[in-house]
Amino acid sequence: MLPRRGIVFSKLTRAPWLIAAVLFFAPADLLAEQSRSSVLVREEVSPAHREQLSKRLRKITGLPGLRFDSDGALRLTPDVFAGGSETARRLLIDSVSGRKLIVIEEANDSSQVAFCRVVPGQWRGNFAAAPPVFVVQIDFADFDQLVGDDRALESFNPGWGLLHELDHVVHDSSDATAIDETGECESHLNQMRRECNLPARVSYFFTLLPVKTETPFITRLVRLAFEERQPPANKMKRYWIVWDAKAVGGLEQNQVAALR
Repeated sequence: MLPRRGIVFSKLTRAPWLIAAVLFFAPADLLAEQSRSSVLVREEVSPAHREQLSKRLRKITGLPGLRFDSDGALRLTPDVFAGGSETARRLLIDSVSGRKLIVIEEANDSSQVAFCRVVPGQWRGNFAAAPPVFVVQIDFADFDQLVGDDRALESFNPGWGLLHELDHVVHDSSDATAIDETGECESHLNQMRRECNLPARVSYFFTLLPVKTETPFITRLVRLAFEERQPPANKMKRYWIVWDAKAVGGLEQNQVAALR
C-alpha cells in the first residue's frame, strides 16, 4: 500500500520468513476452505480486527452480509447490496471466486510493513494441483497513527488497504514509479472512492510535512493528499492525512532524499 524503496509490486518478490508464515496452514485445509472462498483470514487475526475489517468493507461495498465465517473464509452475498462501490464489489467477487488463494494475516507493529503489503506464498511439498497463494499483511496499529481530515481518513483505512492488495493479486496492477503519479492500482481504488462519494488519493507516494519545530523529540512527519470536486463552484478541495513515518515505517533513507 505504501512503497518500500520505491519497488513496484511484482509476482516475483520473495520474503522467506513471510512465505514460512502461510505454511502453518495444512494444504488440505486451505484447499477445502477455498471451495467456499479464496480469501481467508488467519485464526491469529483478533476478532476485533476481523470485525473492523468487515465493517470497513461492508461500508465500501454496500454488502450488508459481508463477513468472515467461523473458519475464516470471507463470505458475501453479491446480489444483496445497498449503495457502496460497484467496482469494489466486483473486485471482492473476483477475489473470493478466483483460483488464487489469498490469506490475510496480522502484522501489528512490524518494521517491515507500512500499513499493508502482499507477498507471494509457497506450498510446502509437491502439490501440483495447489493454486497460487498470496499473503496480505495488515498492520492495524499503523492506521491508529493517522491524524488529519475526516474525509481523507475515510478514504484510507484497513478496508482500503486490503482492496489495494487484492487489486494487485487479482488484476496484477502496478503502483506508481514517479512522485506525481497515482499508479494503476490506486487509479482503480480512486474509482471506488468516487463511487463512494469520497475524495481520491492524489499520489501514491507520501511527502515530508513542510514544518519546522523546536523539539527534542525526533519525528519524520509525512503527509498524503486526497481531493474531490465540490459543487457549485466545481473547485477541487484538498484533504490531508499525516503520520510519523518513524512509528509507521516505510521511510527509507534514499526515499527521504528523493522527497525533500
